Amino acid sequence: MSLAVLKSRALAGMEAPEVSVEVHLANGLPGFAIVGLPETEVKEARDRVRAAIQNGGFDMPQRRITVNLAPADLPKESGRFDLPIALGILAASHQIPANDLDQYEFAGELSLSGALRPIRGSLAMSFAMQRGGGRCQFILPLANADEAALVSGAAIYPAETLLQVCAHFAATGPDCALLRHQPALLEQLPCYPDFSDVKGQSEAKRVLEVAAAGNHSVLLVGPPGTGKTMLATRFAGLLPPMTDQEALESAAVQSLCGLFSMEYWKRRPFRAPHHTSSGVALVGGGSIPRPGEISRAHAGVLFLDELPEFDRRVLEVLREPLESGRVTISRAARQAEFPARFQLIAAMNPCPCGYHGHASGKCHCTPDQIQNYQGRISGPLLDRIDMQVELGSVSPEVLSANLEGEASATIAVRVALAHERQLARQHKSNQYLTPREIDRLCKPDAAGEMLLRGSMSKFQWSARAYHRVLRVARTIADLAGARQIAWAHVSEAIQYRRALKER
Repeated sequence: MSLAVLKSRALAGMEAPEVSVEVHLANGLPGFAIVGLPETEVKEARDRVRAAIQNGGFDMPQRRITVNLAPADLPKESGRFDLPIALGILAASHQIPANDLDQYEFAGELSLSGALRPIRGSLAMSFAMQRGGGRCQFILPLANADEAALVSGAAIYPAETLLQVCAHFAATGPDCALLRHQPALLEQLPCYPDFSDVKGQSEAKRVLEVAAAGNHSVLLVGPPGTGKTMLATRFAGLLPPMTDQEALESAAVQSLCGLFSMEYWKRRPFRAPHHTSSGVALVGGGSIPRPGEISRAHAGVLFLDELPEFDRRVLEVLREPLESGRVTISRAARQAEFPARFQLIAAMNPCPCGYHGHASGKCHCTPDQIQNYQGRISGPLLDRIDMQVELGSVSPEVLSANLEGEASATIAVRVALAHERQLARQHKSNQYLTPREIDRLCKPDAAGEMLLRGSMSKFQWSARAYHRVLRVARTIADLAGARQIAWAHVSEAIQYRRALKER
């Protein structure tokens, strides 16, 4: 029989549909054809596979070789099909036994020498294999073994070369069999920059504590050098520890981008794209949809410094993910959905020169220049940012003092307690409460309700702003350990909600 069938996986967004690699050897003039909607890098497997087989000491069949990647209407990309194609040729030409090939799935890119190179998306592939049931043994390159083995129940057998994989099936001895891989999980807690480095800015620290406790978005406004970036880079250290589900989802996204490393396991991602980034870079896209910065920041922090310097059309792509926590990328022939549940921390100067309101009085920007600069951020986007805080300059006395600020670990304890109260009450963070849940769980006392109604009329807030103020007030109450939202909690939430034009 000159036919061999092996199983592999393609990538379609976060999904990894199964692909049958069918290899047929026929009589006729020697040739090598790959069909089944292969991209260019898949078609180039012909040369890589031929060289790897010959350098491994095997014979390349001088027959007409046809490789079909089924289903035929699913696009196939990258070099992950090199390994199953090579094994299929060797099995169809009876150079290795084909009896046990149907018990495994295969993926790996081959070098010309036959060495296996790492691939993207191995974690998503092992996820899909586990969900599919039945076959749960995967042969992958050694460099991908740690991430693929994070999925419980998936049996990962790493290999360094094509020859090792062939020896495993040839069963020439017990020392030749591939061994099941156990992930080397790191035991130490993730380390983040500490808040004790920040001197002064007590109001901004309080805002970030509330944001961390309830998963709220924040806009920091202040002159250059007031600590906006310093505060933002330390924010991840306040967040509750990642759950196993969050860690796996985040690792899967990093794996799709080829960025996963075990040293970042359960470490919340911090992404800070430059203000020249395009909309595709931020939200994701391409002819083959790939995750963007907002998906790479999933379960972590997305920091946008110099917010008005971003192209306005680029910023507008944030509006839907801020609400839904997911992003869907549609192209003519493909559609992919990626998770994008991130915490937005944005920073900006108050005017073009940056010194509006500074004690030095060196700002000479006109009111129209200030309004135009702040107007680069659209009203709908500002409406989706829960809290805004102004940072003033820090005095020389505070900077020269040897006193350290409150440590991140101390603040994180309060944040974790507030987060636990939210999970016990509604099984999710306050940021993701629905309008019906807000009516039931975020009802303030009489004084707070009167204050909120008056503020809504005064500032002409939208219904979205009203709900976001209540969510923030609920978080402030959780930090205080209060069961009901009081006047003081509503008052503090309103203080953080005032928009730039209202100050």
